[in-house]
Amino acid sequence: MTDLNRLTLAEARDRLRAKETTSVELTEACLSAIDAADALGAFVHKTPEIALERAKAADERLAQGDAPAMCGLPIGIKDLFCTKGVDSQAASRILEGFRPEYESTVSQQLQDAGAVMLGKLNMDEFAMGSSNETSCYGNAVNPWRRGNDDAALTPGGSSGGSASAVAADLCLAATGTDTGGSIRQPAAFTGIVGIKPTYGRCSRWGIVAFASSLDQAGPMTKTVRDAAIMLETMCGHDPKDSTSADLPVPDFESMLTGDIRGKVIGIPKEYRMDGMPEEIEKLWADGTAMLRDAGAEIRDISLPHTKYALPAYYVIAPAEASSNLARYDGVRYGHRAKLAQGDGITEMYEKTRAEGFGHEVQRRVMVGTYVLSAGFYDAYYNRARKVRTLIKRDFEQVFADGIDAILTPATPSAAFGLGEMNDADPVQMYLNDVFTVTVNLAGLPGISVPAGLDAKGLPLGLQLIGRPWEEGDLLNTAYALERAAGFVAKPDKWW
Repeated sequence: MTDLNRLTLAEARDRLRAKETTSVELTEACLSAIDAADALGAFVHKTPEIALERAKAADERLAQGDAPAMCGLPIGIKDLFCTKGVDSQAASRILEGFRPEYESTVSQQLQDAGAVMLGKLNMDEFAMGSSNETSCYGNAVNPWRRGNDDAALTPGGSSGGSASAVAADLCLAATGTDTGGSIRQPAAFTGIVGIKPTYGRCSRWGIVAFASSLDQAGPMTKTVRDAAIMLETMCGHDPKDSTSADLPVPDFESMLTGDIRGKVIGIPKEYRMDGMPEEIEKLWADGTAMLRDAGAEIRDISLPHTKYALPAYYVIAPAEASSNLARYDGVRYGHRAKLAQGDGITEMYEKTRAEGFGHEVQRRVMVGTYVLSAGFYDAYYNRARKVRTLIKRDFEQVFADGIDAILTPATPSAAFGLGEMNDADPVQMYLNDVFTVTVNLAGLPGISVPAGLDAKGLPLGLQLIGRPWEEGDLLNTAYALERAAGFVAKPDKWW
Protein backbone atom coordinates (compact mmCIF):
# COMPACT_ATOMS: atom_id res chain seq x y z
CA MET A 1 0.00 0.00 0.00
CA THR A 2 1.47 3.34 -1.07
CA ASP A 3 -0.85 5.46 1.08
CA LEU A 4 0.58 4.37 4.42
CA ASN A 5 1.08 8.03 5.37
CA ARG A 6 -2.72 8.47 5.24
CA LEU A 7 -3.29 6.05 8.11
CA THR A 8 -4.31 7.17 11.58
CA LEU A 9 -2.11 6.28 14.56
CA ALA A 10 -4.60 3.61 15.64
CA GLU A 11 -4.76 2.03 12.15
CA ALA A 12 -0.97 2.05 11.77
CA ARG A 13 -0.48 0.62 15.27
CA ASP A 14 -2.91 -2.24 14.51
CA ARG A 15 -1.21 -2.99 11.17
CA LEU A 16 2.19 -3.08 12.83
CA ARG A 17 0.86 -5.48 15.45
CA ALA A 18 -0.68 -7.67 12.72
CA LYS A 19 2.65 -7.57 10.80
CA GLU A 20 0.84 -6.15 7.75
CA THR A 21 3.42 -3.38 7.45
CA THR A 22 6.64 -2.22 9.11
CA SER A 23 7.73 0.99 10.76
CA VAL A 24 10.34 1.43 8.01
CA GLU A 25 7.61 1.27 5.35
CA LEU A 26 5.42 3.75 7.25
CA THR A 27 8.39 6.07 7.73
CA GLU A 28 9.46 5.89 4.07
CA ALA A 29 5.88 6.71 2.98
CA CYS A 30 5.90 9.81 5.21
CA LEU A 31 9.41 10.88 4.11
CA SER A 32 8.30 10.69 0.44
CA ALA A 33 5.20 12.76 1.23
CA ILE A 34 7.34 15.34 3.08
CA ASP A 35 9.80 15.67 0.19
CA ALA A 36 6.92 16.29 -2.22
CA ALA A 37 5.29 18.94 0.00
CA ASP A 38 7.82 21.76 0.29
CA ALA A 39 5.07 24.13 -0.96
CA LEU A 40 3.35 23.73 2.42
CA GLY A 41 6.39 24.95 4.39
CA ALA A 42 5.48 22.54 7.19
CA PHE A 43 8.75 20.68 7.84
CA VAL A 44 11.67 23.05 8.43
CA HIS A 45 14.37 20.61 9.62
CA LYS A 46 14.07 17.18 8.02
CA THR A 47 15.71 14.27 9.83
CA PRO A 48 15.38 11.25 7.49
CA GLU A 49 18.49 9.49 8.83
CA ILE A 50 17.26 9.69 12.43
CA ALA A 51 13.77 8.62 11.30
CA LEU A 52 14.95 5.48 9.49
CA GLU A 53 17.31 4.54 12.30
CA ARG A 54 14.47 4.79 14.86
CA ALA A 55 12.08 2.96 12.53
CA LYS A 56 14.49 0.00 12.25
CA ALA A 57 14.88 -0.07 16.04
CA ALA A 58 11.08 0.06 16.41
CA ASP A 59 10.65 -2.88 14.03
CA GLU A 60 13.07 -4.93 16.13
CA ARG A 61 11.18 -3.98 19.28
CA LEU A 62 7.85 -4.88 17.67
CA ALA A 63 9.22 -8.25 16.58
CA GLN A 64 10.02 -9.02 20.21
CA GLY A 65 6.42 -8.19 21.22
CA ASP A 66 5.19 -6.06 24.12
CA ALA A 67 5.97 -2.70 22.45
CA PRO A 68 4.14 0.50 23.57
CA ALA A 69 1.24 1.86 21.50
CA MET A 70 3.33 4.62 19.87
CA CYS A 71 6.15 2.25 18.86
CA GLY A 72 7.07 2.59 15.19
CA LEU A 73 4.66 5.46 14.44
CA PRO A 74 6.14 8.39 12.44
CA ILE A 75 5.39 11.84 13.87
CA GLY A 76 6.54 15.44 13.53
CA ILE A 77 7.92 17.56 16.38
CA LYS A 78 7.16 21.28 16.66
CA ASP A 79 10.32 23.40 16.47
CA LEU A 80 9.66 24.64 20.03
CA PHE A 81 10.72 21.26 21.51
CA CYS A 82 14.45 20.84 22.10
CA THR A 83 15.71 17.76 20.27
CA LYS A 84 19.21 16.50 20.95
CA GLY A 85 21.64 17.25 18.11
CA VAL A 86 18.86 18.61 15.87
CA ASP A 87 18.24 22.32 15.20
CA SER A 88 15.72 23.68 17.71
CA GLN A 89 15.12 27.29 16.73
CA ALA A 90 11.59 28.16 17.90
CA ALA A 91 11.33 29.63 14.35
CA SER A 92 13.54 32.55 15.41
CA ARG A 93 16.72 33.99 13.92
CA ILE A 94 18.08 34.55 17.40
CA LEU A 95 18.38 30.77 17.92
CA GLU A 96 19.97 30.10 14.54
CA GLY A 97 22.35 27.15 14.75
CA PHE A 98 21.21 26.11 18.22
CA ARG A 99 21.46 22.33 18.57
CA PRO A 100 20.69 21.27 22.13
CA GLU A 101 22.70 18.63 23.93
CA TYR A 102 19.52 17.37 25.57
CA GLU A 103 16.00 16.24 24.67
CA SER A 104 12.78 17.82 25.94
CA THR A 105 10.90 15.55 28.35
CA VAL A 106 7.89 15.16 26.02
CA SER A 107 9.94 14.31 22.93
CA GLN A 108 12.06 11.95 25.08
CA GLN A 109 8.92 10.17 26.30
CA LEU A 110 7.75 9.75 22.70
CA GLN A 111 11.20 8.52 21.68
CA ASP A 112 11.29 6.07 24.61
CA ALA A 113 7.92 4.74 23.49
CA GLY A 114 9.42 4.02 20.05
CA ALA A 115 7.82 6.90 18.10
CA VAL A 116 9.76 7.93 14.98
CA MET A 117 10.73 11.61 14.60
CA LEU A 118 10.49 12.67 10.96
CA GLY A 119 11.75 16.21 11.57
CA LYS A 120 10.94 19.60 13.08
CA LEU A 121 7.81 21.56 12.18
CA ASN A 122 7.21 25.22 11.34
CA MET A 123 5.56 27.57 13.84
CA ASP A 124 5.16 31.23 14.72
CA GLU A 125 8.33 32.70 16.17
CA PHE A 126 8.55 31.77 19.88
CA ALA A 127 4.92 30.58 19.48
CA MET A 128 3.74 34.19 19.20
CA GLY A 129 1.09 34.39 16.52
CA SER A 130 -2.19 32.98 15.26
CA SER A 131 -1.33 32.52 11.58
CA ASN A 132 2.21 31.11 11.27
CA GLU A 133 3.31 34.29 9.51
CA THR A 134 5.96 35.31 12.07
CA SER A 135 8.34 32.40 11.40
CA CYS A 136 11.94 33.01 10.32
CA TYR A 137 11.46 30.06 7.91
CA GLY A 138 8.59 31.72 6.07
CA ASN A 139 4.90 30.90 6.22
CA ALA A 140 3.43 27.47 6.75
CA VAL A 141 0.51 27.00 4.34
CA ASN A 142 -2.85 25.35 4.93
CA PRO A 143 -3.41 22.34 2.63
CA TRP A 144 -7.07 23.39 2.33
CA ARG A 145 -8.24 25.89 -0.31
CA ARG A 146 -11.43 27.96 -0.65
CA GLY A 147 -13.42 26.24 -3.40
CA ASN A 148 -11.63 26.86 -6.69
CA ASP A 149 -9.68 29.81 -5.29
CA ASP A 150 -5.93 29.09 -5.14
CA ALA A 151 -5.13 31.83 -2.60
CA ALA A 152 -2.82 30.50 0.14
CA LEU A 153 -4.58 30.20 3.50
CA THR A 154 -3.16 30.19 7.01
CA PRO A 155 -3.02 26.85 8.85
CA GLY A 156 -3.43 28.85 12.06
CA GLY A 157 -0.80 29.42 14.70
CA SER A 158 1.38 29.01 16.47
CA SER A 159 1.44 25.24 15.74
CA GLY A 160 0.75 25.88 12.04
CA GLY A 161 3.40 23.53 10.67
CA SER A 162 2.10 20.71 12.89
CA ALA A 163 -1.50 21.28 11.75
CA SER A 164 -0.55 21.51 8.06
CA ALA A 165 1.62 18.37 8.21
CA VAL A 166 -1.07 16.25 9.90
CA ALA A 167 -3.89 17.51 7.64
CA ALA A 168 -1.78 16.85 4.52
CA ASP A 169 -0.78 13.34 5.72
CA LEU A 170 2.93 14.18 5.87
CA CYS A 171 3.05 12.50 9.30
CA LEU A 172 0.59 10.42 11.29
CA ALA A 173 0.50 12.96 14.13
CA ALA A 174 2.52 15.84 15.58
CA THR A 175 3.31 17.62 18.82
CA GLY A 176 2.00 21.12 19.39
CA THR A 177 2.04 23.64 22.22
CA ASP A 178 -0.84 25.82 23.37
CA THR A 179 -0.40 29.12 25.22
CA GLY A 180 -3.66 30.81 24.17
CA GLY A 181 -5.09 28.44 21.57
CA SER A 182 -2.02 27.43 19.55
CA ILE A 183 -3.08 23.76 19.32
CA ARG A 184 -6.86 24.18 19.10
CA GLN A 185 -7.09 27.06 16.58
CA PRO A 186 -4.79 25.47 13.95
CA ALA A 187 -6.55 22.12 14.46
CA ALA A 188 -9.88 23.82 13.71
CA PHE A 189 -8.46 25.60 10.64
CA THR A 190 -7.12 22.35 9.13
CA GLY A 191 -9.84 19.83 10.01
CA ILE A 192 -7.87 17.80 12.57
CA VAL A 193 -8.10 17.11 16.33
CA GLY A 194 -6.00 19.04 18.83
CA ILE A 195 -6.08 18.75 22.62
CA LYS A 196 -4.53 21.07 25.20
CA PRO A 197 -4.31 19.06 28.44
CA THR A 198 -4.66 20.47 31.95
CA TYR A 199 -1.75 22.75 32.88
CA GLY A 200 0.86 20.51 34.52
CA ARG A 201 -0.27 17.29 32.80
CA CYS A 202 2.65 17.38 30.32
CA SER A 203 6.14 18.47 31.32
CA ARG A 204 7.33 21.83 29.97
CA TRP A 205 11.00 20.94 30.50
CA GLY A 206 13.01 21.41 27.31
CA ILE A 207 10.23 23.31 25.53
CA VAL A 208 11.32 26.85 24.65
CA ALA A 209 9.30 29.06 27.00
CA PHE A 210 6.85 31.74 25.87
CA ALA A 211 4.56 32.29 28.90
CA SER A 212 5.40 29.81 31.61
CA SER A 213 2.07 29.85 33.48
CA LEU A 214 0.10 29.28 30.26
CA ASP A 215 2.22 27.02 27.98
CA GLN A 216 1.19 23.38 27.66
CA ALA A 217 2.17 20.69 25.16
CA GLY A 218 -0.36 18.42 23.49
CA PRO A 219 -0.92 16.13 20.50
CA MET A 220 -2.32 17.12 17.08
CA THR A 221 -3.86 14.11 15.39
CA LYS A 222 -6.29 12.90 12.73
CA THR A 223 -8.86 11.50 15.18
CA VAL A 224 -9.90 11.66 18.84
CA ARG A 225 -8.72 8.07 19.35
CA ASP A 226 -5.28 9.07 18.07
CA ALA A 227 -5.26 12.03 20.48
CA ALA A 228 -5.96 9.65 23.37
CA ILE A 229 -3.17 7.27 22.31
CA MET A 230 -0.53 9.99 21.86
CA LEU A 231 -1.54 12.07 24.89
CA GLU A 232 -1.02 9.14 27.24
CA THR A 233 2.61 8.85 26.08
CA MET A 234 3.22 12.62 26.41
CA CYS A 235 1.84 12.91 29.97
CA GLY A 236 3.41 12.08 33.28
CA HIS A 237 5.17 13.63 36.25
CA ASP A 238 8.59 15.14 35.62
CA PRO A 239 10.79 16.14 38.58
CA LYS A 240 12.65 18.55 36.25
CA ASP A 241 9.47 20.67 35.90
CA SER A 242 8.25 22.12 39.20
CA THR A 243 4.78 22.74 37.72
CA SER A 244 4.40 19.13 36.56
CA ALA A 245 1.61 17.26 38.38
CA ASP A 246 2.45 14.07 40.21
CA LEU A 247 -0.72 12.26 39.21
CA PRO A 248 -1.25 8.84 37.61
CA VAL A 249 -1.86 8.91 33.85
CA PRO A 250 -4.96 6.92 32.92
CA ASP A 251 -5.36 4.74 29.83
CA PHE A 252 -7.19 7.42 27.85
CA GLU A 253 -7.98 5.16 24.89
CA SER A 254 -9.83 2.63 27.05
CA MET A 255 -12.13 5.47 28.21
CA LEU A 256 -13.46 6.07 24.67
CA THR A 257 -16.86 4.40 24.94
CA GLY A 258 -18.82 7.11 23.12
CA ASP A 259 -21.46 6.82 25.86
CA ILE A 260 -22.26 10.28 27.22
CA ARG A 261 -25.79 9.57 28.50
CA GLY A 262 -26.41 11.61 31.62
CA LYS A 263 -23.47 13.95 31.04
CA VAL A 264 -24.28 17.65 31.46
CA ILE A 265 -22.92 19.96 28.74
CA GLY A 266 -22.82 23.69 29.40
CA ILE A 267 -23.42 26.30 26.68
CA PRO A 268 -21.94 29.65 27.82
CA LYS A 269 -24.00 32.66 26.74
CA GLU A 270 -20.92 34.93 26.82
CA TYR A 271 -19.42 33.12 23.80
CA ARG A 272 -22.18 34.49 21.55
CA MET A 273 -20.11 37.32 20.13
CA ASP A 274 -21.40 40.31 18.16
CA GLY A 275 -20.79 39.79 14.46
CA MET A 276 -20.15 36.05 14.79
CA PRO A 277 -20.59 34.48 11.34
CA GLU A 278 -23.88 32.59 10.87
CA GLU A 279 -21.93 29.48 9.89
CA ILE A 280 -20.19 29.39 13.28
CA GLU A 281 -23.49 30.00 15.06
CA LYS A 282 -25.12 27.14 13.12
CA LEU A 283 -22.16 24.80 13.73
CA TRP A 284 -22.46 25.47 17.47
CA ALA A 285 -26.21 24.81 17.40
CA ASP A 286 -25.68 21.62 15.38
CA GLY A 287 -23.00 20.42 17.80
CA THR A 288 -25.32 21.08 20.72
CA ALA A 289 -28.06 19.03 19.02
CA MET A 290 -25.59 16.18 18.33
CA LEU A 291 -24.61 15.96 22.00
CA ARG A 292 -28.28 16.12 23.07
CA ASP A 293 -29.13 13.31 20.64
CA ALA A 294 -26.26 11.27 22.11
CA GLY A 295 -27.98 11.44 25.50
CA ALA A 296 -26.32 14.43 27.15
CA GLU A 297 -28.27 17.07 29.03
CA ILE A 298 -27.74 20.57 27.64
CA ARG A 299 -27.72 23.47 30.08
CA ASP A 300 -27.22 27.20 29.50
CA ILE A 301 -24.47 28.57 31.73
CA SER A 302 -22.81 31.90 32.43
CA LEU A 303 -19.07 32.63 32.56
CA PRO A 304 -19.43 36.34 33.36
CA HIS A 305 -15.75 37.37 33.24
CA THR A 306 -15.18 35.97 29.73
CA LYS A 307 -15.22 39.46 28.21
CA TYR A 308 -12.07 40.35 30.15
CA ALA A 309 -10.15 37.24 29.11
CA LEU A 310 -8.51 38.56 25.95
CA PRO A 311 -7.20 41.81 27.51
CA ALA A 312 -5.99 39.91 30.60
CA TYR A 313 -4.25 37.32 28.42
CA TYR A 314 -2.51 40.00 26.32
CA VAL A 315 -1.10 41.52 29.52
CA ILE A 316 -0.03 38.29 31.27
CA ALA A 317 1.42 36.46 28.24
CA PRO A 318 3.64 39.34 27.04
CA ALA A 319 4.77 40.02 30.63
CA GLU A 320 5.96 36.42 30.99
CA ALA A 321 7.45 36.51 27.48
CA SER A 322 9.42 39.66 28.32
CA SER A 323 10.91 37.87 31.32
CA ASN A 324 11.54 34.54 29.51
CA LEU A 325 13.09 36.11 26.43
CA ALA A 326 15.56 38.22 28.41
CA ARG A 327 17.95 35.23 28.25
CA TYR A 328 18.49 35.65 24.49
CA ASP A 329 21.32 38.15 24.61
CA GLY A 330 23.90 36.92 22.10
CA VAL A 331 26.30 35.75 24.81
CA ARG A 332 25.84 32.01 25.33
CA TYR A 333 24.18 30.57 22.23
CA GLY A 334 22.35 31.51 19.05
CA HIS A 335 22.79 34.65 16.97
CA ARG A 336 25.22 37.42 17.91
CA ALA A 337 25.28 40.72 16.00
CA LYS A 338 28.47 41.96 14.36
CA LEU A 339 29.74 44.87 16.43
CA ALA A 340 31.34 48.10 15.30
CA GLN A 341 34.59 49.46 16.73
CA GLY A 342 33.96 50.80 20.21
CA ASP A 343 30.68 48.94 20.77
CA GLY A 344 30.26 47.62 24.29
CA ILE A 345 28.06 45.03 25.97
CA THR A 346 24.91 47.20 25.82
CA GLU A 347 25.28 47.70 22.05
CA MET A 348 25.78 43.94 21.64
CA TYR A 349 22.54 43.19 23.48
CA GLU A 350 20.61 45.85 21.57
CA LYS A 351 21.86 44.92 18.10
CA THR A 352 21.56 41.18 18.68
CA ARG A 353 17.98 41.40 19.91
CA ALA A 354 16.99 43.88 17.20
CA GLU A 355 18.35 41.54 14.50
CA GLY A 356 17.30 38.28 16.12
CA PHE A 357 13.69 38.96 17.10
CA GLY A 358 10.92 39.50 14.54
CA HIS A 359 8.39 42.34 14.76
CA GLU A 360 5.68 40.41 16.64
CA VAL A 361 8.14 39.16 19.26
CA GLN A 362 9.57 42.67 19.65
CA ARG A 363 6.03 44.03 20.04
CA ARG A 364 5.15 41.54 22.78
CA VAL A 365 8.45 41.96 24.63
CA MET A 366 7.89 45.74 24.67
CA VAL A 367 4.28 45.39 25.85
CA GLY A 368 5.39 42.91 28.51
CA THR A 369 8.24 45.08 29.74
CA TYR A 370 5.88 48.07 29.91
CA VAL A 371 3.22 46.29 32.01
CA LEU A 372 5.90 45.03 34.40
CA SER A 373 7.58 48.42 34.82
CA ALA A 374 7.47 50.23 38.15
CA GLY A 375 4.66 52.70 37.44
CA PHE A 376 2.35 50.29 35.65
CA TYR A 377 2.76 46.95 37.46
CA ASP A 378 -0.36 47.40 39.60
CA ALA A 379 -2.40 49.11 36.89
CA TYR A 380 -1.89 46.32 34.35
CA TYR A 381 -0.13 43.16 35.46
CA ASN A 382 -1.60 42.80 38.94
CA ARG A 383 -5.06 43.70 37.69
CA ALA A 384 -4.79 41.11 34.92
CA ARG A 385 -3.80 38.47 37.48
CA LYS A 386 -6.89 39.31 39.56
CA VAL A 387 -9.08 39.01 36.45
CA ARG A 388 -7.46 35.64 35.74
CA THR A 389 -8.50 34.45 39.21
CA LEU A 390 -12.09 35.54 38.52
CA ILE A 391 -12.12 33.70 35.17
CA LYS A 392 -10.85 30.54 36.89
CA ARG A 393 -13.53 30.96 39.57
CA ASP A 394 -16.25 31.18 36.87
CA PHE A 395 -15.26 27.74 35.59
CA GLU A 396 -14.94 26.29 39.10
CA GLN A 397 -18.48 27.50 39.84
CA VAL A 398 -20.08 25.87 36.77
CA PHE A 399 -18.20 22.61 37.32
CA ALA A 400 -19.32 22.64 40.98
CA ASP A 401 -22.90 23.05 39.72
CA GLY A 402 -22.69 19.72 37.91
CA ILE A 403 -21.43 20.67 34.45
CA ASP A 404 -19.22 17.92 32.94
CA ALA A 405 -17.99 19.77 29.84
CA ILE A 406 -18.55 23.06 28.04
CA LEU A 407 -19.21 23.34 24.28
CA THR A 408 -18.09 26.45 22.36
CA PRO A 409 -16.88 27.32 18.87
CA ALA A 410 -13.12 26.80 18.47
CA THR A 411 -12.53 29.87 16.27
CA PRO A 412 -14.55 32.94 15.20
CA SER A 413 -14.12 32.04 11.49
CA ALA A 414 -12.69 29.50 9.08
CA ALA A 415 -9.05 29.84 7.95
CA PHE A 416 -8.24 33.25 6.47
CA GLY A 417 -5.79 34.07 3.71
CA LEU A 418 -2.09 34.60 4.41
CA GLY A 419 -1.48 38.35 4.43
CA GLU A 420 -5.18 39.19 4.89
CA MET A 421 -4.79 40.32 8.49
CA ASN A 422 -3.17 43.74 8.40
CA ASP A 423 0.03 43.99 10.45
CA ALA A 424 -0.91 47.61 11.16
CA ASP A 425 -3.67 46.36 13.48
CA PRO A 426 -2.34 43.40 15.51
CA VAL A 427 -5.50 43.44 17.66
CA GLN A 428 -7.47 41.99 14.71
CA MET A 429 -5.14 38.99 14.79
CA TYR A 430 -5.38 38.72 18.58
CA LEU A 431 -9.19 38.44 18.33
CA ASN A 432 -8.67 34.98 16.75
CA ASP A 433 -7.96 33.68 20.27
CA VAL A 434 -11.27 34.88 21.70
CA PHE A 435 -12.71 31.39 22.36
CA THR A 436 -9.47 29.71 23.42
CA VAL A 437 -7.56 31.95 25.86
CA THR A 438 -9.93 31.42 28.81
CA VAL A 439 -8.92 27.74 28.90
CA ASN A 440 -5.23 28.63 29.31
CA LEU A 441 -5.91 31.33 31.89
CA ALA A 442 -7.88 28.78 33.95
CA GLY A 443 -5.40 25.93 33.29
CA LEU A 444 -8.17 23.64 31.98
CA PRO A 445 -8.12 20.92 29.31
CA GLY A 446 -9.68 21.84 25.95
CA ILE A 447 -10.06 19.98 22.67
CA SER A 448 -10.94 21.07 19.13
CA VAL A 449 -12.91 18.57 17.03
CA PRO A 450 -13.61 19.06 13.29
CA ALA A 451 -17.39 19.26 12.94
CA GLY A 452 -18.25 20.63 9.51
CA LEU A 453 -17.36 22.70 6.43
CA ASP A 454 -18.21 26.31 5.66
CA ALA A 455 -19.83 27.48 2.41
CA LYS A 456 -16.41 27.64 0.72
CA GLY A 457 -15.52 24.09 1.75
CA LEU A 458 -13.17 24.97 4.62
CA PRO A 459 -13.19 23.00 7.88
CA LEU A 460 -14.74 24.39 11.07
CA GLY A 461 -14.09 23.10 14.58
CA LEU A 462 -15.99 22.92 17.85
CA GLN A 463 -14.26 23.20 21.22
CA LEU A 464 -15.02 21.16 24.32
CA ILE A 465 -13.66 22.37 27.67
CA GLY A 466 -13.34 19.81 30.49
CA ARG A 467 -12.82 19.62 34.22
CA PRO A 468 -9.18 19.78 35.39
CA TRP A 469 -7.34 16.42 35.19
CA GLU A 470 -10.33 14.76 33.50
CA GLU A 471 -8.90 14.50 29.99
CA GLY A 472 -10.26 10.95 29.67
CA ASP A 473 -13.82 12.13 30.21
CA LEU A 474 -13.26 15.09 27.88
CA LEU A 475 -11.85 12.81 25.15
CA ASN A 476 -14.88 10.53 25.48
CA THR A 477 -17.28 13.46 25.01
CA ALA A 478 -15.17 14.58 22.03
CA TYR A 479 -15.34 11.03 20.68
CA ALA A 480 -19.15 11.10 20.85
CA LEU A 481 -19.17 14.48 19.07
CA GLU A 482 -16.72 13.23 16.43
CA ARG A 483 -18.87 10.17 15.70
CA ALA A 484 -22.04 12.28 15.47
CA ALA A 485 -20.42 14.90 13.21
CA GLY A 486 -18.96 12.22 10.92
CA PHE A 487 -16.31 14.60 9.56
CA VAL A 488 -14.21 12.74 6.97
CA ALA A 489 -13.35 15.52 4.48
CA LYS A 490 -9.75 15.88 3.32
CA PRO A 491 -8.11 18.70 1.37
CA ASP A 492 -7.68 18.20 -2.39
CA LYS A 493 -4.01 17.72 -3.15
CA TRP A 494 -2.56 20.78 -4.95
CA TRP A 495 0.98 20.86 -3.48
